[in-house]
Amino acid sequence: MTLPINCHQLSFSPTKTENLNRILREIEDSDAYLDIFPEYAMGVPQNGLSKTYVQKNAEPLNGEFVTKILEKTSQKQSSAVFTTFLKEHGAVYNAAILAEAGKIKVVYKKIHLFDAFGYKESELFSPGRELAIVELRGFNVGLAVCFDLRFPELFRAMAYRGANLFIVPSAWYKGEHKLEQWRILIMARAHENTAYLIAVDQTDPFFVGHSMVASPLAYALREVGEEQTSFAVELDRKEIDEAKKSVPILRLSKPKLYRDFDLHACKAVYYHACDVKGNLRQS
Repeated sequence: MTLPINCHQLSFSPTKTENLNRILREIEDSDAYLDIFPEYAMGVPQNGLSKTYVQKNAEPLNGEFVTKILEKTSQKQSSAVFTTFLKEHGAVYNAAILAEAGKIKVVYKKIHLFDAFGYKESELFSPGRELAIVELRGFNVGLAVCFDLRFPELFRAMAYRGANLFIVPSAWYKGEHKLEQWRILIMARAHENTAYLIAVDQTDPFFVGHSMVASPLAYALREVGEEQTSFAVELDRKEIDEAKKSVPILRLSKPKLYRDFDLHACKAVYYHACDVKGNLRQS
């Protein structure tokens, strides 16, 4: 079974309606069943994201931004993965949505916020707490967003639950060694879980581009440069099956033993943090 996909490496403008219209045009012109877009699809201002900008542009799931994209996938009878500043229950989340034929199939709220390299995404968004896995055309899709790539536990948790295609909308900031890190992390998350991984990035002026499709055997099916571009790829379930047969990582893994390691580590941390009477030491 195969899945035809179009990946759209874009630079989003500061204007939400302009970005929405661009997404709608890309879906309209696409001949794939699944279209994938980068992180921060509602926009990025010229001086970078701020709490004021995020709060101003955030919308609930029934807002215009999501609704218009749902309508377009309904018209095309296709699917899309896109991102939004999701306003929900008084909080704002950096969320990825998988929609199919006019309906939301799953929403992922970014768990690991980008508090690194001088950025503080936790000042803009609340963190999510739940995995997002859903079936799409014979694949079990697990969603993650950008900085999540640095946390293998998240991807292994999805793999244990059957995910074999990870989709990771991203806005990977430029910086020293950042492109090398991007490539290595994508390949590692794919191979260690014998799954496909599609990471679709924003590009200039802030982000590295280099959107990539990684195979379960850790080679790039496709990687583009820094230009704004759309590219097609067709994934085949056969490669997942062959990879799992050749390298049965999930079958050979020992999750119960790892949980015991974690328990012992927690006990060790508690022991070293306490005095002989069991009271926490003051740091």
